[in-house]
Amino acid sequence: MSEPDAEYSSERNPHKGNRGLTRAWQACRNSWSGLLFAIREESAFRQELTLTACLIPLALLLPFSAAERLMLIGSVVLVLIVELLNSSIEAAIDRISFEHHGLSKRAKDYGSAAVMLALLICAMVWITFIFRLAAG
Repeated sequence: MSEPDAEYSSERNPHKGNRGLTRAWQACRNSWSGLLFAIREESAFRQELTLTACLIPLALLLPFSAAERLMLIGSVVLVLIVELLNSSIEAAIDRISFEHHGLSKRAKDYGSAAVMLALLICAMVWITFIFRLAAG
């Protein structure tokens, strides 16, 4: 059995050469590129971004405390984060093969379930605070 370190070393990875500010700048560029890909290619991400565009201003306009606003906005951003992770899983699976395979389906279903749970958390947070606000 071979040692994991013998198979992979970050020094041999051609994508790991940047250091310091150059690395931070490249990471920002890659992150921006990822967001643009998600907007162009992922309809679910666009739908959730539309939801975000509606809910964040609402969180800022309604009379919530700073901590409540943070929870409301954080729950919405969590959905976007989980959707991006789900999309990355789907892209990696599709990179390997478009053939139907039980493990590929399972990986994609896990990612989808994670998005569903994030959406449920978001809904519960928003419903809780809106009902509490309405009850006055």
